[in-house]
Amino acid sequence: MAVPHKIMMIFGTRPGAIKMAPIITEMRSLPDQFDPIVVVTAQHRRLLDQVLNFFAIEPDFDLNTMQPRESLSERTSKMLHHLDNVINAAQPDMILVVGDASTTLAAGLAGFYHKIPIGHVEAGLRTYDKYAPFPEEANRQLTDVLSDLYFAPTTLSRDNLLAERHSASNIFVTGNTSIDALKYTVRSDYHHPTLDKIPANHRILLLTMQRRENLGTPMRRVFHAVRDIVETNSDVDLIYPVHPNPDVVAMANDLLGDRDRIHLVDPLDVLDFHNFAARSTLILTDSGGVQEEAPALDKPVLVLRNKTERPEGVTAGTVRLVGTFPEEIQRAAFELLNDNREYKKMAHAPNPFGDGNAAKRILQVIQDYFDNKEKQTE
Repeated sequence: MAVPHKIMMIFGTRPGAIKMAPIITEMRSLPDQFDPIVVVTAQHRRLLDQVLNFFAIEPDFDLNTMQPRESLSERTSKMLHHLDNVINAAQPDMILVVGDASTTLAAGLAGFYHKIPIGHVEAGLRTYDKYAPFPEEANRQLTDVLSDLYFAPTTLSRDNLLAERHSASNIFVTGNTSIDALKYTVRSDYHHPTLDKIPANHRILLLTMQRRENLGTPMRRVFHAVRDIVETNSDVDLIYPVHPNPDVVAMANDLLGDRDRIHLVDPLDVLDFHNFAARSTLILTDSGGVQEEAPALDKPVLVLRNKTERPEGVTAGTVRLVGTFPEEIQRAAFELLNDNREYKKMAHAPNPFGDGNAAKRILQVIQDYFDNKEKQTE
């Protein structure tokens, strides 16, 4: 009887956990094929734990490395040191990393140093500007240099990898596992106290904003813009799950706090956030993952950035880049709030990011990879 393949999955952020959870869940259903080893760095401790709890994922190794206000180099070097020890202890057959976080790069380096095959979930996304988003764009490109299997969510991601001369035989278009996660979270009977406060005939704007490059003046501009949108539309409520960064909390309280129809809430767990998104009218975000999730829920997205590593959404018409200047944000929001035809055009555009079966495809590729290795050694 074949021994299950030991697959070590390393992640540390809330988005990483959301995208790994469907793979872990699917892997658990195939115990004869896979022995999952879950490693978390806790780069986002509180937000990460929310996702782990929802999906009932108990890490095999919890490195808990995050410290307040540490530099990127301190964080990455510390994670690399701890991951070296974890890999020595577990001796995995393959390492799976996801996305573009500091954890992703550290795990890729650790796997490379141990000469263990690396699979990169969500490979090939690019802005080709190493400072936008920072440091995520460079993290993702460097991880792709180190990887052996590439799980590209779209054909454009695949084409980026091919243009960089990665082997076509190692690149697989799978869709994005963030779409898989929606199958577990979105519920028709969902209720929440914040949503219950909002009149049924009101429209909901859902805001997320936390990117490092948007801290300070860009965030201040956005908060002014969304406040004005709410004040000039009497049937619009804004919900903003405030990121725990103390600077973000202070600015949100100053500019958005104690105002009619503006609801500042604690960070939402994955169940709450996906269901808030499903009940919103319009989403404004600087997140990458939300650009993928919202179109699957038929929600238009205004992206509070000047560049995106997910241009497929722009091409498909599901998202629109508006930057952080109030004029552009307000112009786009007012159009979607008042032009039903334009709203439906964005809301019902085809979602280019997947069909909810990415995890199954990824595990089939991994199984095929090991089957082919065994044939080569016979």
